[in-house]
Amino acid sequence: MNVVIDGHSLTAADVVAVSRRDASGAFAKVGLSPEARAKLAATRDWLDQNFMNDEAPLMYSFNTGVGLFKDQRVLMKDMVEYQRKSVYAHATGIGEPFDEDVVRATMLLRANAFASNYSGPRVELVERLLDCLNAGLVPYIPQKGSVGASGDLAPLAHMSGAICGFAEAQMFWQGKLMSAQDALASAGLSKTFDLSAKDASCLINGSTVSLALAALVIEDGKRILKHADISLSLSLECLRGELAAFQARVHAARPHPGQAATARNVLKLVGDSQRCSEAARHTVYPDEGRDPSKPPAPRVQDVYSLRCGPQVHGPVREALAYADRIIATEINSATDNPLVFDNGKGGYEIISGGHFHGQYVAQAMDIVAMVLTDLGSICERRLARLIDPTMSYGLPRNLLAGTRGLNTGYATVQCSMSALVMENRTLSTPGSVDSIPGKSNAEDHVSNSTWCGRKARTIAENVEQIVAGELLLATQALSLIDKVAAQHPIGSGTKAALGAVRAVIAPALDGDRWYGIEMVQARDLVQSNAIVTAVETAVGGLE
Repeated sequence: MNVVIDGHSLTAADVVAVSRRDASGAFAKVGLSPEARAKLAATRDWLDQNFMNDEAPLMYSFNTGVGLFKDQRVLMKDMVEYQRKSVYAHATGIGEPFDEDVVRATMLLRANAFASNYSGPRVELVERLLDCLNAGLVPYIPQKGSVGASGDLAPLAHMSGAICGFAEAQMFWQGKLMSAQDALASAGLSKTFDLSAKDASCLINGSTVSLALAALVIEDGKRILKHADISLSLSLECLRGELAAFQARVHAARPHPGQAATARNVLKLVGDSQRCSEAARHTVYPDEGRDPSKPPAPRVQDVYSLRCGPQVHGPVREALAYADRIIATEINSATDNPLVFDNGKGGYEIISGGHFHGQYVAQAMDIVAMVLTDLGSICERRLARLIDPTMSYGLPRNLLAGTRGLNTGYATVQCSMSALVMENRTLSTPGSVDSIPGKSNAEDHVSNSTWCGRKARTIAENVEQIVAGELLLATQALSLIDKVAAQHPIGSGTKAALGAVRAVIAPALDGDRWYGIEMVQARDLVQSNAIVTAVETAVGGLE
């Protein structure tokens, strides 16, 4: 797959294709559109002709210092050195490096922002970014140190130093960390790259790391939500749930599109289930403790974690859609300062603005963090019911197979998932409401967008594991009652999901195993989308 950037048409799916390996282990390659290249060259030619002299008007960060030094002219004889010093001065990041997918997304999105032709970089700078990206070079970018205004200065400075081959910078090349110069040489690129006027400012200005995190988190969130609808459906099968609450007429009475979509997904999975029926509830399960001659108590309605699944999953869907719209706009936006505008008269106008401020991204990520936290919370409550016979209508305690006492079952899996829920609750505290002024109050309100993106990514990873945990425990539960409940088969969609999990994780029917391995396998299944593919092959597309 090849992606062509022009500053206007890049999609989140393109970002994922460039940032993460496909099934064959390859990344999509990226190129600059000829039209965008021509416009960039024309703009830069004009800037060079009109501003590359010491009598030119002051243009912030082109021929001036930055921050409170905005009124200090930088002479042309010092311009190359000024670019280097700008990168050095801002390379103040700390902490562990960002993962490969975040760095690759950052490089792509920065190049795409340039392609919109509002920033004024040299074409050679855009091509250098893309050359490094296509060569598989991954700059070492520390995760901490950005406040999301004036952009992600610190992390982007580390990226800039790496692609330019600064002696202090580092890169990953084929999984190995080395000096940037050695990595560049190994990839067949020149060891160093000189920056010209405004190049450094273009590279480090803009909340692009925050945006990279956000674009990937939202795509992950959409995938996780589909799996949560599937895990809800499997739990309904395990608990012989009541399906009336998912009927279309029920959701037409409170017509939120998100909850209606989840209800439709559930009915697509379990609509033909005989397990979710009054007749199936007459079967006595292993730990139910009911006299087979006596009927079960009327179910009437299920607990909230089952019955209110659409009302909890639905807001997640709508929040993701809102954030997706914000990030889709941001992906194709110019986010540095100042911006260069064609005046329609053969020249250009330079205007200072504030597009580097990451508040849109920060608030979107806080919303995503909150709704994903709640999604993980309700999934954990469902899986907790599966291990307790008093709440599961008689499923074996702890979903245990083998000798009781000698074997313990899956109880501690639930403990681990509850730990993730508690971690998420702390992480979902909004970060976008926090602002500490910097640089002698020149930056007197900041967005905190990078932290918002980082914690949203951690929450998404945790929720992915919680949903995987529900899928794992539901598969174990259904496997333990295969024979006793055989008279009432599960739905076509849930059968397909069950088959996809069992193809990778054999049910534990002979005693305890190293359940941590199964948890990782279940998470990998969610990441691979194999369960969704199996379900959609069986019953059609999910929303």
